[in-house]
Amino acid sequence: MPRPWATLGVDLHLEPTGPGLRRGLTDALREAVRTGRLTPGTRLPSSRALAADLGIARNTVADAYADLVAEGWLTARQGSGTSVAVRPVSPPATGPAPGDRPPSRPVYDLVPGTPDLSAFPRTAWLKAARRALAAAPHDALGYGDPRGRVELRTALAGYLARARGVRTHPDAIVICSGISHALRMLGQVLRERGLTSLAVESYGLDVHWGLLEGAGLRTVPLGLDELGTHIEELNADDSAGVRAVLLTAAHQFPIGGALHPERRAAVVDWARRGDGLILEDDYDGEFRYDRRPVGALQGLDPDRVIYLGTASKSLAPGLRLGWLVVPPSIAAEVVAAKGEVDWSCGVLDQLTLAEFINSGAYDRHVRSARLHYRRRRDALVAELARRAPSVRPTGIAAGLHVVLRLPPGTEQAALRAAAWQGLAVHGLHRYRHPAATVERRDALVVGYGTPPDHAWSGALDALCAALP
Repeated sequence: MPRPWATLGVDLHLEPTGPGLRRGLTDALREAVRTGRLTPGTRLPSSRALAADLGIARNTVADAYADLVAEGWLTARQGSGTSVAVRPVSPPATGPAPGDRPPSRPVYDLVPGTPDLSAFPRTAWLKAARRALAAAPHDALGYGDPRGRVELRTALAGYLARARGVRTHPDAIVICSGISHALRMLGQVLRERGLTSLAVESYGLDVHWGLLEGAGLRTVPLGLDELGTHIEELNADDSAGVRAVLLTAAHQFPIGGALHPERRAAVVDWARRGDGLILEDDYDGEFRYDRRPVGALQGLDPDRVIYLGTASKSLAPGLRLGWLVVPPSIAAEVVAAKGEVDWSCGVLDQLTLAEFINSGAYDRHVRSARLHYRRRRDALVAELARRAPSVRPTGIAAGLHVVLRLPPGTEQAALRAAAWQGLAVHGLHRYRHPAATVERRDALVVGYGTPPDHAWSGALDALCAALP
């Protein structure tokens, strides 16, 4: 026979505490009523049932009930049992303290780094997940290879070769949880190899610099102009001892240019001469709108370039799926580093992405997304020409963001005006390396991929209203 406690549908965790069981039970029940865990009108179990559940004497429960009836927390009627009294309940205070004003949430989000999450291909992804799970061998659900599932590494080897010009094979690919995870592993490996410094671009992500510096590497910023990063500075006296460089060669983040062909060749030559390594962050290489995407730098020398890719821009950052294509000379060290901090990324998502690629769904999604973001960028550029002609979009037609050059001295005013319009957007200054010596530029970095379609026109209006 089920206990009355279960029959009544009541399942409440109670921990009587204090110097005595009666007082502890009374306090626990009072707190449950006061905070709303026991709602008004809830019928409590009999004293016999509750005593049996808690393993205490029935009289202890009866006395606790009597105390709370006397205080007005409970009511007891002959033939109806004991219930929570109907009275106002004060919920626990979770809001800000008096006088504190919580920060308002932006109405529109143009912060770079996120695609249009409403465009995630849920139906196609779900179909791929079902097929992948149905076909997965039993051992796929084990710990497996720290490099990641061979199904995904094989699918990526084929895709990267035809779409990005990457020269690789499945054994050279290591699956990771995004670019940050990859940089954390690489920073550890480079430091263990005896490196103390790594060159970076003057503008980039402080999160990435922080991960590398956290591994014990000093980040040395290189100059930047309209042709891209100053590769010749790697040969300068103050760069002596730098044997690795992190580049966003296909689409510099955030400035938005592509590394000039002569400088692409120059950085590979530098790596060959000095036993150096190039870390190529190809974060949005599929999204080029004015021509075919430039191939990955890795294709010029697979022995000197570590290629970093991700699904965060093409699909969604929440998947936490990225990949490294590593030269043979460093592969074992990268695999060992991954095994120490994260033996394997989510297997089911790996299998699903492999099926998504093999079925052609990934290519179809990328083509659709490319058209979607190209229209967004074209609309942004056209609207700026009409409503803010003094603001000039810069960089190649690619990716999910654009840099808007502002008149000198106006960046902070534009950011304040954007906040007034309920618009979240970043200024270029926040991406400048603290040790950079390049000329400061006033600009906004606008992520036009983030807003869903229903919010795009409003975000565009708010942006134009905030510009000088």
